[in-house]
Amino acid sequence: MLFWHPNLTVMKKKLFFISVFLIATALAGMGFSKKESFDFSHYRTGEMELNYDVPTESEAFELGYSSPRFYLFLGKSYLGFKEALGFKESRGDYHIVNTYGYLGKYQFSRATLKMIGFSDTENFLYDTRQQEAAFYAYASFNKWILRHEIERYSGKVIGGVKVSESGILAAAHLAGPGNVRKFLRSNGTVGFADANGATVRYYMKKFSGYDTSHIEANKTPEIF
Repeated sequence: MLFWHPNLTVMKKKLFFISVFLIATALAGMGFSKKESFDFSHYRTGEMELNYDVPTESEAFELGYSSPRFYLFLGKSYLGFKEALGFKESRGDYHIVNTYGYLGKYQFSRATLKMIGFSDTENFLYDTRQQEAAFYAYASFNKWILRHEIERYSGKVIGGVKVSESGILAAAHLAGPGNVRKFLRSNGTVGFADANGATVRYYMKKFSGYDTSHIEANKTPEIF
């Protein structure tokens, strides 16, 4: 007479799963072979022309490749300040020259570039690092020229606009420090507008409240 034992079914299930595991392991092992045992002889590149050269920035510009643009929310940081100003000036395009001859992302005139130490402007459009260095250098220079105005007028309302250091620096980038000084000292009655109609008042309001403490005031900023 045969007797059924409750553990017999459990043992059968364990044996089944162990067998499946061993078979799967064996099949997986068969699927991987050592590099030394694999025949690569039928993979050849001898008839192919291989070219691993990557174009430089200037070459890519000449070929008509467009630069990728990534717009991130940078808040009121210094990076946010210069990116917002660059976008307003040129939509962030390092390679643009406008109808009045202003260059690059931050729309510098050649006269301004030479004033802050850029003697060679021929390669300016092709050198993004040079453009960023020019922006910082000019902001440093303007911060030194307008240091007394920044101290005296920051937090006050002039011409309907609350004055801030970043607003002053942005307006100076647009109009030059002299025109910003006139605007502030005249209580907003003496204005300035560029050829596109942008004003000191507009820039001072649009770029108000950014953290520009990173910019050091410097009468003779060094260009790297």
